Amino acid sequence: MIGFRHGTATSTGRVRRVNEDSYLATPPIFAVADGMGGHGSGDLASALAVQVLARCADLYPLSPEAVLAALDDANRVIIERDPGNRMGTTVTGLACLGAGADHLMVFNVGDSRVYRLAAGRLEQLTVDHSEVQELLLDGVITREQARTHPRRNIVTRALGSDPMLHADHWLLPAVGGDRFLLCSDGLIGELPDEAILPLLAAGTPTQAAQALVTAANDAGGLDNITVVIVDVESDDNGADETTLPRAALGAYGPGTADDGDG
Repeated sequence: MIGFRHGTATSTGRVRRVNEDSYLATPPIFAVADGMGGHGSGDLASALAVQVLARCADLYPLSPEAVLAALDDANRVIIERDPGNRMGTTVTGLACLGAGADHLMVFNVGDSRVYRLAAGRLEQLTVDHSEVQELLLDGVITREQARTHPRRNIVTRALGSDPMLHADHWLLPAVGGDRFLLCSDGLIGELPDEAILPLLAAGTPTQAAQALVTAANDAGGLDNITVVIVDVESDDNGADETTLPRAALGAYGPGTADDGDG
């Protein structure tokens, strides 16, 4: 039987006045949403996305079809709230499937990301929906150039932008010892993969999440930063503060802003 531990951290950053990121950490579903459209729009869009996805926490067992339907519902709710398409949000996440949670579903719309840390190796599982990603795939720019490209924040797909939503998703086995990182681009815009790896690998999910957010702020904090970390555990693993009943675990909605120094 597979179990899960998780930790979260979020920050407004050093420059922005409002945190437009939202996150969901209510097993069996975890997500990060990065709102677009400015204060009053981006924060609302991301909050609506995670509120709709949170309904999946009451479904047992959770299926890929249910997660995709929730993403469609979230897209519709955002469009109905703002028919002028002035607001939108990315969303990326991890869902634990089946009665034994022995399979996982990774999903993505936009340029927030899911990574997997396994056997000391960090792997990006999602593919960004962005102009810079298209340039990267076409071989026009390198991965390092993509991190500082002037159009790196232009997304090509988002909730709220098109009634015909197409969310990418992948299915994979749940393997004990794997650690997953869900994050908004405020983290990856400040820290390259080689800086993320040692911070992600150290400590509990909560400690690692806080360390990553602090490091991103120390590196500049130009954007909102949100991190959700999920550990996959087998039955014989020990418990810590995050192995609690579901009712005590969940937290969703706009993340509480901090200064990134905690």
